[in-house]
Amino acid sequence: MIVPVILAGGSGTRLWPLSRALHPKQMLDLVGERTMLQDTVLRLGAYPGMGAPLVVCNQHHRFMAAEQLREIGVTPRAIVLEPVGRNTAPAVAVAAVKATGPGEDPLLLVLPADHFIARVDRLHAALTAAEHFARRDHLITFGVLPRSPETGYGYIRKGQRLVEDGFEALEIAAFVEKPDAATAAAYVSSGAYCWNSGMFMFRAGQVLAEMERLAPEMVAACRQAVAEGCEDLDFTRLGEAAFSACPSDSIDYAVMEKTDRGVMVPLDAGWNDLGSWEALWQVGPKDAAQNVIHGDVLVHDVRNSYLKATSRLVAAVGLVDHIVVETADAVLIAPRRRVQEVKALVDALKAHKRPEALVHRRAYRPWGFSEAMVAGPRFEARRIIVKPGGKIVMQEHYHRAEHWVVVSGTALVNRGAETLLIKEDESVYIPLGVRHCLENPGKITLELIEIRTGSYLGEDDIVRHNRPA
Repeated sequence: MIVPVILAGGSGTRLWPLSRALHPKQMLDLVGERTMLQDTVLRLGAYPGMGAPLVVCNQHHRFMAAEQLREIGVTPRAIVLEPVGRNTAPAVAVAAVKATGPGEDPLLLVLPADHFIARVDRLHAALTAAEHFARRDHLITFGVLPRSPETGYGYIRKGQRLVEDGFEALEIAAFVEKPDAATAAAYVSSGAYCWNSGMFMFRAGQVLAEMERLAPEMVAACRQAVAEGCEDLDFTRLGEAAFSACPSDSIDYAVMEKTDRGVMVPLDAGWNDLGSWEALWQVGPKDAAQNVIHGDVLVHDVRNSYLKATSRLVAAVGLVDHIVVETADAVLIAPRRRVQEVKALVDALKAHKRPEALVHRRAYRPWGFSEAMVAGPRFEARRIIVKPGGKIVMQEHYHRAEHWVVVSGTALVNRGAETLLIKEDESVYIPLGVRHCLENPGKITLELIEIRTGSYLGEDDIVRHNRPA
């Protein structure tokens, strides 16, 4: 069996303002109707012997990850929550420990959750070759055949060709850091290099053995974090102290650059890591003027540009080679050639403690989501969506009262000692300091408008009286 290990812990700051720290790019639908995480899982479904995915993600993204898997009908082997980020090597070590057991030593297929692959058939062909070599205790990395001299990728220099039973791979001559433009052009023209995809395949026991030889402290910390962890609803929580003490390193540096068991399987499948707005322009469907347009966008004399609107009309005149991205609380405008500098904007937002670096107006919860609409002195209005069967736990507020107006669906409300059934066009008032909870008992989505009034309206003015769902 093959266990797909989906690494979903990144933040994707180069795709701000769409990607935020608490709603990163792997959770977004960037190139189609499904999110990057969903596409990553679904493109593996037809491959023989592929098991349920083991997802490793940031604990703050847990409900989004679980909900997105539920939407596509996938029950994961596990959703492992990292209390802190420690790069890819500890994530792989944790996955390998979780996947092994008495009589269990599966192949692990390690995939970042935020990659785009145009040709799934070619990916599957590469997986077949990788599986052959991985079952013979090689550690496989996938090298993407380069289409252009990219400076945003690391490179792998090709070694000798390996052929076994009709399957082909390459020895790894060297891993190379991200080059400058001239060096990248030389690499591509030489034909001797591949892009480093960050995708891997190996036996769980084999990669653990290599990591114990090359990074024993890391493996020890990861084993302890798994042993001290616990199951929490649909999630596996790692022991926080042990995982926080784990050395941080990538699987490339910690293992692949040092092992003598590494080989590379070439991949030519229209791969892109979607690491910038320029990358999204490259893979997106273009109109006659070579524009990629999403949402309510009106253009006049605009060429070679990417324009995305999420909440209002965006109109542009005379733009060439530009990126324009609109969200409810921020707008980005940049030349395509400078989109890598978006990270500097995010760093500035973080330095000024601006919420736009972390969150959207929409906040996802296990029961649905809450979305800010308008706010002023002593009031705030929010749109609340509760999925069927969803429940907001018993709570109270010390500084605010709440008014709920049901727009569609039915709300079952506990207010103090009362139990109320609130239907469409009806409302309920929750006074300050009164315990209350809300659930959707119906089969359709519950939508309501929440109006908060009071001296303090922050999210931390909440006291929960039973464990959150």
